[in-house]
Amino acid sequence: MEKKTLCGLEWSGDFKVLDEASFMKFANEIRKKMDFDMSGYKLARMKRRVDFLMRKYNFDDYSEYLRVLDKDPSRQKEFFDRITINVTEFFRNPGKWERFKYYISEEMKRVRRGTIWSAGCASGEEAYSIAIILEELGALSSFRVLATDLDPNILEVAKRGIYEEKALVNVNSSLIAKYFEKLDDGRYQILEKAKHRVTFKRHNLLSDPFEKEIMAILCRNVVIYFEMDAKEELYKRFSRALKPGGILFLGGTERIFNSRKIGLEPVEPFFYRKV
Repeated sequence: MEKKTLCGLEWSGDFKVLDEASFMKFANEIRKKMDFDMSGYKLARMKRRVDFLMRKYNFDDYSEYLRVLDKDPSRQKEFFDRITINVTEFFRNPGKWERFKYYISEEMKRVRRGTIWSAGCASGEEAYSIAIILEELGALSSFRVLATDLDPNILEVAKRGIYEEKALVNVNSSLIAKYFEKLDDGRYQILEKAKHRVTFKRHNLLSDPFEKEIMAILCRNVVIYFEMDAKEELYKRFSRALKPGGILFLGGTERIFNSRKIGLEPVEPFFYRKV
């Protein structure tokens, strides 16, 4: 039997072409059954990832794969792990985090409470990085971190707050000693002194309502997976959610070209301020 490869994986057998119309029907069923709407994402990218999983298990029909997903929680977990990107670490791009800390410290001189939103928080490193900054700034308990993600499985990982040593590559030793406990297996547990500030919640950026009067929003390397229309609408919604003077902190590859039209002022690379 002929051997074929996809992303380095071998499989046997002949597969019919998985057409886009069938995939759209599959995506609609996923939206209804799993509350995951793929319509705002780059569908070609989504389709490639789903097709990879189907071929991995020798499925050649979306409806057959859907039946398996509906019955098998382990396959659902694998589906979300593959379809969403959960790559992060503590204080990714450390220099930019120093700038973020500066903006937050300046805002704390003016207000007595505030919410900082980690949008697309993945396994929680970004959210806990914010919490550590708040602790280091001596913030009142009324300053909190809202951490949201679409993937319910990765949110459970985030809530546990246990990480491999490599996730802490940008954390200096004094902060590790202060905010982490090293476990017997060599991993690190975030301590309650930082953990207590963070609230994790499942949330779809493309369809669920946003909180208002947010002090700062971090959404880094998430919108690159969205279609242009969805991306532009998301930036508008971020702008409406921020309080005047609030900061939007994006990833290094992301730019808002019409920022002033939607009420955001670029202050330096990665950062926009609500006018």
